[in-house]
Amino acid sequence: MKWIWSLCLILAMVLTGGWPPVAIAAEATPPATTYSEADIQAIAKLREKAFITSQSGDYAAADDYWTQLLDYLPDEAAIWSNRGLVRVSQYQLDAAIADYTQAITLAPTEIDPYLNRGAAYEFKGEWDAAIADYNQALAIDPNEAGALNNRGNAKAGQQQWDAAIADYQAAADLNPNFALARVNYGLALYQVDDVQESIRVLRAVVRKYPNFPDARAALTAALWTDQRQGEAESQWVAVSGLDSRYKDLDWVRTIRRWPPKVADALEQFLTLEG
Repeated sequence: MKWIWSLCLILAMVLTGGWPPVAIAAEATPPATTYSEADIQAIAKLREKAFITSQSGDYAAADDYWTQLLDYLPDEAAIWSNRGLVRVSQYQLDAAIADYTQAITLAPTEIDPYLNRGAAYEFKGEWDAAIADYNQALAIDPNEAGALNNRGNAKAGQQQWDAAIADYQAAADLNPNFALARVNYGLALYQVDDVQESIRVLRAVVRKYPNFPDARAALTAALWTDQRQGEAESQWVAVSGLDSRYKDLDWVRTIRRWPPKVADALEQFLTLEG
């Protein structure tokens, strides 16, 4: 089974404009000895429509197509997980968790359903349940950077900043191209008052990924409170051209879930800029 869509990426989706981006590639069409030719054609059409609507953001329609596919393929774990993802996109969190649980029952050694369910628990603020799922994913693959980053998010939700920092750093070190984990590391460092190291980390991300608005917005806040107003304003110009949502402090605090101190710093900057 090939899994290519995971809710471990959901935060990246929040940063780039939606949830979620694509769907898990499900099993190949069943053999003709099991299904009639008409059934095989119907499954293929439903699968195509499910992927298209999932990717285009028509989540209600996608939900219907994935459900119809389950009528044909109730033992295909990827379909359950896909339906869970479009249900999360509609904020139907309990229904999504039920779908992920079924996917786990059918494919207990696959990592993505644990990551998906853990992220759904995070959205509900059920940190212990989320951490349990991320721990299970890490038991399957200790080098799963997404699980480490997500566990850091859940630890941050519990205000366990040192534990969150350790997970973010481990995730970023395992996957040097995991920019979001590196930004989370920088944000958490700011929360524990290691401002200079936070700035260093965020600068490095901006140099490597100049169009990553989260890194630039975080750097804006850190530079502003470090009395580097000119640099902060320069970073903010770039942020404004990349993603206007960082002007919405409620989004920053509750959806993006920045640590309180850096969110407060951004609020100070925006207040004085205004």
